[in-house]
Amino acid sequence: MSNKAISTRPLNDNEKLLREKFYESIVAQSDLMDKLSERLLTLELAIPGLYATALKLMYGDKATVTLGTVGYIAFGLWFASLILILFALTPKKWKVDVSILKQDPKKLDQALGIEDFFEQSAIYKRRLISISSILFFLGIVGAALTL
Repeated sequence: MSNKAISTRPLNDNEKLLREKFYESIVAQSDLMDKLSERLLTLELAIPGLYATALKLMYGDKATVTLGTVGYIAFGLWFASLILILFALTPKKWKVDVSILKQDPKKLDQALGIEDFFEQSAIYKRRLISISSILFFLGIVGAALTL
């Protein structure tokens, strides 16, 4: 092992700004997922309503529309998608140790560090949003097959 001294210097203004923006982006990820969830929630409430309205306009007041299995599957997928988005928007309780910035990955099941909290909450929301989006798209495909 070498006894050679390691030279250091204080961070310059650009490096401080980059570090600050990096941590701001970590903190903002969960908020971005919430904004995306809100937009998807709006779409997931509007599209099935528009679909039902289009069916009514196409077939009139007196006509009966049989959706069949594919139609029920489409509405089921839309409903499942809506539930997942609501879970993504609902706050989840996390166990966080505020004295730790970054927890050892082997101990994440015990408590998260502060940085881990922002990262894990964003990952949790991103997974729910991704699955919800896939289910919603499959519902749209199913609805298109019923026409």
